[in-house]
This record gives sequence, C-alpha cells and structure tokens, in this order.
Amino acid sequence: MHFVEAKGILTTNGGRCGMNIYRGCSHGCIYCDSRSKCYQFTHPFEDIEVKQNAPMLLEAALKSKRKKCMIGTGSMSDPYMHCETELELTRKCLEIIHRYGFGLAIQTKSDRILRDIDLLDDINKDTKCVVQMTLTTYDDELCSILEPNVCNTKRRLEVLKMMQERGIPTIVWITPILPFINDTEENVRQILEACAKVGVKGIIDFGMGLTLREGDREYFYAALNKYFPGMKKRYIETYGNAYDLPSPDSGKLTGILKEICMENNMMYKPDDCFRYMNEFPEKYKQMSLFDV
Repeated sequence: MHFVEAKGILTTNGGRCGMNIYRGCSHGCIYCDSRSKCYQFTHPFEDIEVKQNAPMLLEAALKSKRKKCMIGTGSMSDPYMHCETELELTRKCLEIIHRYGFGLAIQTKSDRILRDIDLLDDINKDTKCVVQMTLTTYDDELCSILEPNVCNTKRRLEVLKMMQERGIPTIVWITPILPFINDTEENVRQILEACAKVGVKGIIDFGMGLTLREGDREYFYAALNKYFPGMKKRYIETYGNAYDLPSPDSGKLTGILKEICMENNMMYKPDDCFRYMNEFPEKYKQMSLFDV
C-alpha cells in the first residue's frame, strides 16, 4: 500500500453523499468492476492507495454541511480490507459520522466489520445505519475461487444475522451472477432463502448477469483460463465484446428473486433499496401551524 494526502473525501451524486477511504482492493475478486480502466488507476490495483487524511477531511466536510444526511462508503473499494485492521481509518471516519449526527450506509464483503459493530449500533440508535454485503454464491468452494481473499458466504450470513440481532438493517447485493458459473436456480434460491432467514431488508440485483469493461475483462478472462478451462471461449462466442452479459436464464432467475422477496417482505427493486438507504430519518416530527 502507499499513502496519499487527498484533496477531498466526500462526493455527491444524485443527492447521494459518499466517500472512499481506500482505492484498490486486496480481496482479489475475479469479476471486480473497479479494476476497469475508466476509473483511471495510476497504480496497480492491489497496491492500495490510502487516503491517510480521510478522517480530517471528513470532519471538515461534515462540520460545514447544513443538513444531515446518509453517508455511503464501500461502493468502489471495500472499507474493511486487510490494511484496515492496522490503520483503522474506517473506524475513525465512523466515529466522526456518529459524533456529528449523520447516518451511514456501508458496504463490505468482510467480517472485519464486526470489530465496529458496537459503533454501528450506536449510529443506528441515534440516526440510521444500513449494512450492505455482497453474496454471489452459496457454495464455499466456488466462493474461494470467485472471492479468494475474503470470508466466505456462510460467514457473511453470520455477520448479517448479528446485525439483525442488533436491529441494524441490512441489504444484500446478489451480484454479479456469472453466466454458466453461478447462475443456477439452486444457487440463487439458497442465497435468497438464507437472506430471508437472517432478516435481510432488501436485495439488489441488476438483471442476473455480469458487466465487463476494459481492464476488468482481461483480469476476469485470465481467471477463467485458470479455474474454468474452456469458459473464456464460451463467453466470447456467446457475448463477443459486450459490456452487459446477462445469464441465459436471467428472466427465470429474476422471477425467483421477485417470488422469494415478496414472500418474505424483502425489497427487490434497486430503486426501492437505494431510496431506503438514502432516507435520513427525522428524529423529531416537524410541527405544523395546526399543531400549535
């Protein structure tokens, strides 16, 4: 890893406020879109860029914000990579978010988030905290190939259960679903039924498939050659150089998603999930003139 002095930490897009404390990742997921060249990394993806002044920048930004809101993190780089154990920058930023009365929507694949569960609990009690986790395959052996340097799906489900026991709401990203690899009815059902069992509030899916861009595609195809001989050829014959690679069974799998979510009162539309994560709760009801 290497350290930088960042110029800013918070970004706003479509009314959403987010931050990335790190750039790059050590989890080694074979499908990671963040590897794509469009994100203009000037260093190897595994050489983690650490924004060492992130807590100072965040405090200055939150001090100057007039309106409280939800702060998102984890969309580009996981806030609980291996280096967070030593650096604790994510924890310092969470403490600042709590101190200034903002909400949190945090996304990770790592059980390292449990180190901060008391702090997440405090944020959720005072404002709102939503924990998001990605689950792509129920099979532990396959998980070790797709996401080699992070805890497996069973452990992530344990994390979700512990959050639920604290009353911390959770959202699961069931994405990407890789054509011809984890796009089976059995896999999707197992993940969704496990999510329902641990009380997940919503599921995010963008069509049961995969997206590939320059930079990401090359890394993914190298992994296919290593772990799934002949699969790269099948992908190229099926999808060519396309950006969007839907599973041939995407319609059926999406139907299963909708069915299980509706049966278990879980949100299944991405817009509903994002709206929920970005809604900052009003602590006190505003009085109208008719209440006076």
